[in-house]
Amino acid sequence: MLMETQHFIGIDISKATLDWAVYSIQKGIIYQTQSANSEAAIKATLKIIESLPDFKRSTSVCCMEHTGIYNTHLLACLYHLHYPIWLENSLQIKRAGGLQRGKTDAIDAVRIAEYAFRFKDKTRLWQPPRQVIQRLAALSAVRHRLLTARQQLQQPLQEQQGFVTPALQKQLTKTCQASLKAINLDIDKIEKQIKDLIDKDSHLKELFELITSVPGVGPSTASEVIIASNEFTAITDPKN
Repeated sequence: MLMETQHFIGIDISKATLDWAVYSIQKGIIYQTQSANSEAAIKATLKIIESLPDFKRSTSVCCMEHTGIYNTHLLACLYHLHYPIWLENSLQIKRAGGLQRGKTDAIDAVRIAEYAFRFKDKTRLWQPPRQVIQRLAALSAVRHRLLTARQQLQQPLQEQQGFVTPALQKQLTKTCQASLKAINLDIDKIEKQIKDLIDKDSHLKELFELITSVPGVGPSTASEVIIASNEFTAITDPKN
């Protein structure tokens, strides 16, 4: 909890751009801008923010939603410059805002900044995941894409059965066999890489074994829980 925080920086993130809003505990919103989602643009924007009256890095916090890979440049810059970082669940921010009219990236940046101010007592500072967790997340993302590709091929074949002639169904199924076989092989490779990664890290392996000891929780779910919670370090409230 950052009791001394004086400025709350809300950042709405998209692939190409970042929208910024700075909330002062004394004056409310004091600055808004948009920048490119690049390291150079982020550093330039931070220089402007740091020139604001009474602004200090040590008494500020940057709040943003989880946006996956689009966070990469921003998190790297902020962490390198020792900014306190609050990475919040997007649903949590939306729920806290209640019924709202109007939605633009600029408005969302203001809402994020105001959310950080209103719930400053619930601030949870982000720390970068270990390298092994970053690798696990990358492998898990590839696995998810492969599973989606397999489903996109299999589901239409299953759904059309009974609505086309047996000969046509056989032809269509045969056409997709090579692709499905290749996807299944790739899924097997990814799952082996994930298992090897976990087995080589004692802490990760221990967490994995604890999670999968719960009835009904398999390896895939265990991996996602570990990634999402950053090895449970992101969980500070048992109710979450």
